Amino acid sequence: MNSSAVLEHPLLARIEQALDSIRPYLAADGGNVRVLGITDELVLQLELLGACGTCPMSPMTLKAGVEESVRKAVPEIVRVEALNGTSMADQPAGQTGHPVSPAPVPTPEF
Repeated sequence: MNSSAVLEHPLLARIEQALDSIRPYLAADGGNVRVLGITDELVLQLELLGACGTCPMSPMTLKAGVEESVRKAVPEIVRVEALNGTSMADQPAGQTGHPVSPAPVPTPEF
């Protein structure tokens, strides 16, 4: 979808309103999002900006924050995806969404 088509999409105003409600939280961590497209299948395509583009928690932020806010305000949207950013599979070890137990620290004997 070209950028002029995105600007004319009937859902864009409601999507931007939903994104505006969470942008202060993203900005607090140095990030933001930009709408790149809305597919014919009603998938919202975003670009993660600033710190969000490289943050290892961006997949969680995208799902738990951005997608939840957008789908609540615009239920027609079936999915939100970032066309850039780190996927859960590409994250560094220990950042896969599953907690890793720390190794026990030996207690010194006195």
